[in-house]
Amino acid sequence: MAQNAKKDVIASIRFYVDKVVSDPSIGGMKALLLDSATTRIVSMVYSQTQILEKEVYLVEQLGKNHEGMNHLKAALYIQPTEANYELLVRELQAPKFKEYHIFFSNIVPGDMLTRLGRLDEHDLIMQVHEYYGDYLAINEEFFHLGIENSLVLSSPYSRSLEAAAIYERNVNGVLSVLLSMKRSPSIIRYQGSSELARRLASDISGNIEKESGLFDFRRQEGPLLLILDRRDDPVTPLLTQWTYQAMVHELLGLNNNRVVLRGVPGIAKELEEVVLSPTQDAFFATNRHANFGDLGAAVKSLLEEYQRYAKKNENISSIEDMQAFMERYPDFRSKSINVSKHVAVISELSRLTDVCQLLDISELEQEISCANDHNLHKQELVTRIRNGKVKSADKLRLALLYLLRYESYNEVKEIKNLLAEKGLTGQQLSLLDALLAYAGDAKRAAGLFNSGSIMAKMAKTFTNTVHGAENVYTQHQPLLVSTLNELAKGKIKDSVFPPLAAGSAAAAARPSEVIVFIIGGATYEEATKVAEFNNANPTMKVLLGGSCVHNSTSFLKEIGSAFGSR
Repeated sequence: MAQNAKKDVIASIRFYVDKVVSDPSIGGMKALLLDSATTRIVSMVYSQTQILEKEVYLVEQLGKNHEGMNHLKAALYIQPTEANYELLVRELQAPKFKEYHIFFSNIVPGDMLTRLGRLDEHDLIMQVHEYYGDYLAINEEFFHLGIENSLVLSSPYSRSLEAAAIYERNVNGVLSVLLSMKRSPSIIRYQGSSELARRLASDISGNIEKESGLFDFRRQEGPLLLILDRRDDPVTPLLTQWTYQAMVHELLGLNNNRVVLRGVPGIAKELEEVVLSPTQDAFFATNRHANFGDLGAAVKSLLEEYQRYAKKNENISSIEDMQAFMERYPDFRSKSINVSKHVAVISELSRLTDVCQLLDISELEQEISCANDHNLHKQELVTRIRNGKVKSADKLRLALLYLLRYESYNEVKEIKNLLAEKGLTGQQLSLLDALLAYAGDAKRAAGLFNSGSIMAKMAKTFTNTVHGAENVYTQHQPLLVSTLNELAKGKIKDSVFPPLAAGSAAAAARPSEVIVFIIGGATYEEATKVAEFNNANPTMKVLLGGSCVHNSTSFLKEIGSAFGSR
């Protein structure tokens, strides 16, 4: 097993990719064969150009048909799935490469290794290893598993074959994170109100026991692994976002670090699809958690820096000047594209904020999320629903937030009628019932809207102490924040987050390291809060992960799929 002691998920994935392409047994130019999952995993931490610089002649999908390349060795970085096994069978029956070096991205199940050995009649498999990079590393302390439709696990369809595969992927993904970080949990806690979280915690624990040899890292203290359920905080994925990374995902979509700007008014062709990656873009790495109000000044500074750099390249009066410019040109071109990219993205965010009246929408969202005032909130909601300039999707989000808070008033039918009058479709209206079926009062843990809760108190304190216009749009604190603060104080309640091994010393201690996994998906708002928490609490490191990364669109799509009529 490769050795790695990094606490950073980006560094962990890079470590394994480097091990694959730099393996001494595969010296010289090589082919890198990936599957659809590992293609995404690798692309999150390395660009294609960076990979090709590592003596990789070509990168392609396992199973792709082409002429033989018998002069090349092949390094395979793939998930240990039955589908990939079948592709390997076909590959080895008609080999296209000189030899095969196989690196699985997770624990190889059952007898797959034995079966692989039997089918290698030509002795082309030189080595097989398990390298545990089976997740998507977004930020240093934030990962996800790229699972679509994970909310089906909480639905009436949770016993389907699709749900079984989704559940298994959640288990295997968390195990991969633990193995890649060289961490064996000292204690596992779970959201006590969620049977799904309990089951996941129990199955992860069972797998750690079963693979005890792999999890023997000779550490005295392992992290706390905390399993949460998305259904206990359905508010956070519904809100308008105001930090760079989160805002891009909510308004434009940030998938595998890529943003599609095709169709944006006046966009240049080279900017129709751009990459926003903390590993490839220093400006984005620095400003990904910055508030939108601060981004304008930051991008202005970036533009001024570029203009100063460009000025150096204006005075070309000799051959030597020309040669010097040509040496600088790739860097010059890169800086130019980077500035243009951020100006384009931030300009489009600004345009959408104005066109969609997001400041007004967000203010009401925050008020509903953080304060209890039924009559005022109903009046404000009705005003927004009747406003022809407010988008249907935003009317729907406001209605959903309102019904989550004021479910006991039994106003679903009335709100549906108001929305229907303004042209919302039957499919959109069905989401009101679907969300309450998923995360209504009876389904989620208590305390989401409790005015006496730590979350509400923190929101109030935040509003009273932070100056500037933006505070009204960022009052809301995800439920995760209060949980982390309880952990930091050593006051986590066993009744709310039971430990799997009750009464252990580790359960009573304040952890120095916490890995939080949200089954059903995490959000960029929660990732920002974790980054802020880590900065403020240097003695307690938190790593956040989820089944996927939601914005309001993906969250409601999954709610509709899992809890709507089929």
